[in-house]
Amino acid sequence: MRLVQPLLLLWTFLASYVLADDAPTSKVQYNYQVRVSLVNLNCELNIPKSDVSRLRKIVINSLYSHKEIFLRELISNANDALEKLRLTSLTDRSIWDGSDHLNITIQAFKDEAGNGGRLVIADTGIGMSPEELTTNLGTLAKSGTSDFLSQAEGGDQTSTGNLIGAFGLGFYSSFLVADRVEVASVPPKTARNPNPIQHVFSSSADDSTFEVYPDPRGNTLGRGTEITLFLKPDAQEYLDETTLSALVHKHSAFSSAFPIYLFERWTEEVPDESQIVSEHGVEKEIEPTSPPASESDDDEVIVEEVPKVAENIPEPPPPNMVNVTKEQWSRLNSQPSLWARDPKAITTEEYNLFYTSFFKDFSKPLAWHHFAGDAGSGVAFKALLFFPTKLGEDYWQKPLEYASKDVKLMVKRVFITSDLGENALPKWASWVKVVIDAEDLPLNVSRETLQSNKFMKQLKSIIVKRMIQLFSKISEGDDKETFDQMQETFGSVLKLGAVEDTKNRVKLASLARFTTNQRNNTSFDQYLENRKKGQNQIFYLAEMGKEVKELAQSVFIEKLHARGYEVLLLTEPLDEILIGNLREWKGVSFQDVAKAGLKFGDEGNEIEQQKELEEKFKPLIEWLKNESNDAVRDVILSNRLVRSPCAIVADQYGYTANVQKMMSASNAKGNRGVLHDYAMKAKILEINPHSPLIAGLLRRVQGLPIGEEKDLDAEEELKEVTSILIDGALVRSGFGVPDNNKFFSRVDRVLRRSLGVSESATIEETVKPAPPPEKDFTVEPPALHFNGESENGKPEVILPDSMKDKVGFFWFLFYSCSNEATGFNRDGRG
Repeated sequence: MRLVQPLLLLWTFLASYVLADDAPTSKVQYNYQVRVSLVNLNCELNIPKSDVSRLRKIVINSLYSHKEIFLRELISNANDALEKLRLTSLTDRSIWDGSDHLNITIQAFKDEAGNGGRLVIADTGIGMSPEELTTNLGTLAKSGTSDFLSQAEGGDQTSTGNLIGAFGLGFYSSFLVADRVEVASVPPKTARNPNPIQHVFSSSADDSTFEVYPDPRGNTLGRGTEITLFLKPDAQEYLDETTLSALVHKHSAFSSAFPIYLFERWTEEVPDESQIVSEHGVEKEIEPTSPPASESDDDEVIVEEVPKVAENIPEPPPPNMVNVTKEQWSRLNSQPSLWARDPKAITTEEYNLFYTSFFKDFSKPLAWHHFAGDAGSGVAFKALLFFPTKLGEDYWQKPLEYASKDVKLMVKRVFITSDLGENALPKWASWVKVVIDAEDLPLNVSRETLQSNKFMKQLKSIIVKRMIQLFSKISEGDDKETFDQMQETFGSVLKLGAVEDTKNRVKLASLARFTTNQRNNTSFDQYLENRKKGQNQIFYLAEMGKEVKELAQSVFIEKLHARGYEVLLLTEPLDEILIGNLREWKGVSFQDVAKAGLKFGDEGNEIEQQKELEEKFKPLIEWLKNESNDAVRDVILSNRLVRSPCAIVADQYGYTANVQKMMSASNAKGNRGVLHDYAMKAKILEINPHSPLIAGLLRRVQGLPIGEEKDLDAEEELKEVTSILIDGALVRSGFGVPDNNKFFSRVDRVLRRSLGVSESATIEETVKPAPPPEKDFTVEPPALHFNGESENGKPEVILPDSMKDKVGFFWFLFYSCSNEATGFNRDGRG
C-alpha cells in the first residue's frame, strides 16, 4: 500500500528520553517532542510539553469517525506482526520453525464492581524489542510495516505477503476507547539475542509521556505482542463478546490469513449431578439394579425373578438445576476469503455457505460470478458477485429510500466501506451483493474513505458489466428452472434498467422477456425472427393490471390474432415506458395496436374494398359522428375488428386507456396545458362493417323518416341504442364512460323493453322510517379530540378518564398523524 505524503505537513513525534534510573529493571520515561517538517523548508518548531497530549488527541479524533475502528486497526497490526514473522522465517528458520501456531487472540475481562474492564489483544508474531517499542509506538506516523517493506524491497518473499499497515497511526486508535494502554512484547530468539526480555510500553490518553520497562511478570508470551486496553466508562460495550464478534465479522473476518480467536464465557442451567445425600448427611450407596453374573456352570439354567411392578409409584421429583459457567476459545475467521481462491477448486456448497454467512441471507443465491481483473488504473482486484433468489420488500415499496448495502469494498481483505457515495450503483442494480477486494488503493490514513474517486467510478461500471454478463449467461444457458426464477425475480428489474441506464439500454432490453398471443418469454430478437412478410412494425398492446389471458381476448388484436400475427401483451407499468424509450428495435418501429393507423404491410386490394365500404356506410358514419361529439373525435371503418361491432382507439397523438390509467395512478394534478387536454379527448370510434349489429344499425339509420314525416320516438330510441353502443365500446376498450348513471339508466330501459316491462313501472317503497329523536340524550365526548392550543402554542390532546391508561398508544397515533411526522395540519388537511 502506498504511503500518501501530505502536501503541507508531516507530523512526527521524536522520542528524546531522560533516564530515571540506571538499574536494568527500572522504568524509563520518555518525553514527547514534535517536529514539524514544512515542504522545501528545514526548520523545527518546539511545541510545549503541556500541548503534546492535546495535539495527540486532535490528531487521533480527527482521523476516525467511529470508535469501533480501533479493533480493526489492532487486528491489522497483529496480522502484520505475524506476516513479518512468517516472511522473515523464510530466510531465517531460527526465529520460527513452524512448530507452534501463529494466531491472534481477543479476551475481555470485566470488572466485578462494574466500574471498568480490560480488553486484551495478543498475537504470536514478530514481537518488538524495547528500542522498537520506543520507536514504533512512541513516534506518530512511524510505520514498522513500511520500514519492513523498504528493507525487503526486491526480495521474493514480499510478493506473497499480506501486509496491511502503512501509516503508523493504527495503534493510536486505542485511545478512542481506552484511558490507558499497556503493550507487552518480546521478539523471537535469535543468534544475536538468545534470551530476549519481555518489555512493556505504558501510556495514558492524557499523558504527554510514555514509559518502557521490563515486564515484572517475566516472559509470559514466549514470543509476540499483547496489548491491554483499560477501557473508558463509555466504552464498556466492547467487553461484550457478542459485540466483539460482530465487529470482527464486519471489519476483519477476512483481513488475516491467521486464526483470530475470541475467549467466550456463558452461563447454562444444568441438572445437579452431585451425589445423593441421605437425610443424616451420609452419602447413600446406590445398589446395583441386577445381581452380578453367576460363576456356576454355563449349562446351569439361571432363573431370574421378575419384580412386581408397584402400583401408584410417584414420579421422581424434578432434578435440582444449577448455573454452570462455561468458557471456550471460538475462532471468528474460520471461513476463508473465497474470492481469493481458484474458482475451479470451489464447490457450489462452498459458494452457498459463504453467501449465507457473509450476507446473512438464509436462502441460496440464484447465481454468482467469480472474477478478477484490473480497473485500468493499475488497481488489481478479485471479486465475487451474487444474485439473491428474491428482492427485499423495500426495493419496490420504498424506492426513494432504498440504498445499496451489500457492496463490500475491501483492501487486502480489510473492509473499507459499503457506501460508494456519488458513484453508487443505479437503482436497478442496487440490490446486487458483491465483495470486491483491491490489492492497493489510495486510502486516507484512517482507511475509512478513498482519496481518489477514479477507481470508484470504474467500480460502478465493472459491477454493472459483470451483472449483465451473468444475466446473459443465465438467459443463454440450459437451466430452465434458474431462467424462470430469474425472470420472476428480475424481469421488472431488467426493464427498469433499460429505462434508467441509457448506456446499457440495448443490452438490458435484449434480456427482457415478454408474453405474446402465441408464446411466453419472448425477447425482441425472437419476435423479429417471427415477423411476417411485409410486416414493418412490432405490434404490442399494453394494459397494466390485466391478466395475459384477458388481454389476449382484446378487441384490438382480433384480426391480428386471426391472421397469425404475433402481438406483445404488456401487463406491467414499466412495459409501455420501456417501449416509449426504445421507440424501435434494430430499425423496426413499435406499433401500439390500441391506436389508430394500424397497418399489416400487405393491404393491397383491401384499399379499394375499404373505399367501397366507406361509401356504403357513409350515412351511419355521419349519424354516429353527430351522436358522439362528446365521446370521440372521429368515426371510421375498422380494419382490425373481426367479431366485435366497434371499438374506441386512441388517435396517433392521443392517450390510450393504459396511459390514462398510469397517469391516474401517479396522482398527478394540475393544469397540464392544451396538448394534454387534446390527448385526453383524441379518441376514434372504429366500426366493423362486417358485423350484423352494425349492418342492422345502418338499416335503421337509412330507414328513419326525414322532413315532416319524422318519427321522433323511433329517432329517440335509435339515439339511445347508439349511446349504449358507444358507451359499451368505451368500456370494452378500457376507457371510462362519461356518465355512469346515464349509461345504466339507458341499459335499464332497454332491458325493460326486451322483457316487456313498462318503462313507467315504479318500485314499491317499503322503507321503514327512523324512530323519533331521543329527548334525554347526553353527547359523550369523543375518545380523542383536540382542545385548541396549550400554553406553549401546540395543540392539546384530551383523553377521557377511561382511556388515560392507554395514553402511550394514543400519543403514538397522534404523533404518527402530526404535522412533524406526516405533513398533516391540525384540521386533518394535507
